[in-house]
Amino acid sequence: MSLSVWMSLVAICILGAMSPGPSLAVVAKNCLGGSWKNGVATAWAHAMGVGLYALASVLGLAIVLQHNPVLFKGIAYLGAGYLLWLGMNALRSKGGVTAKLSAGKESSLLESARDGAMISMLNPKLALFFLALFSQFVAESHASESRAIVVATPVLLDGLWYTVVSLLITRPAVLEKIKARAVLVDRLTGVVLIGLALRVVYTM
Repeated sequence: MSLSVWMSLVAICILGAMSPGPSLAVVAKNCLGGSWKNGVATAWAHAMGVGLYALASVLGLAIVLQHNPVLFKGIAYLGAGYLLWLGMNALRSKGGVTAKLSAGKESSLLESARDGAMISMLNPKLALFFLALFSQFVAESHASESRAIVVATPVLLDGLWYTVVSLLITRPAVLEKIKARAVLVDRLTGVVLIGLALRVVYTM
């Protein structure tokens, strides 16, 4: 794979990682419910889910998903249900996401990793995203080493992006402002997650 082709892949993966969506909301929620470590755990578990879809695309398994609408819709609805569950919990809490910090009671790293993995693995649109965009890169990558780079690139960029987000959100100056508006943060997080769940259902 040439450097110019790889740089094109990097640009696409960065734009995909930076686009706002349920992944960003879940990373932020887990940061505020624990620490930067929770955000990092969410980030890299999410990146592993992204890697699975990237690998499936390279191997051609995403084609099966694309041509099986029942399977596609089933996974999409599972993802929407999980987003809805997260959103309802956020709406019911009374500043609970940030109150845990004040009480010195952090969310489990395992729970954060679970959220990160599920939010990516229950998003079949990732498979279609990679299937649509990876075809040109896979065609350029006949060697197994090159195809490994095609898979590893989105994993590393996704994990690094959300790691940076986690470190920024949990900076003391930023964190104090968020804690002062804990209930509002929870409500907004809940609305965003529920809105994303409804959008998934509406677009199916």
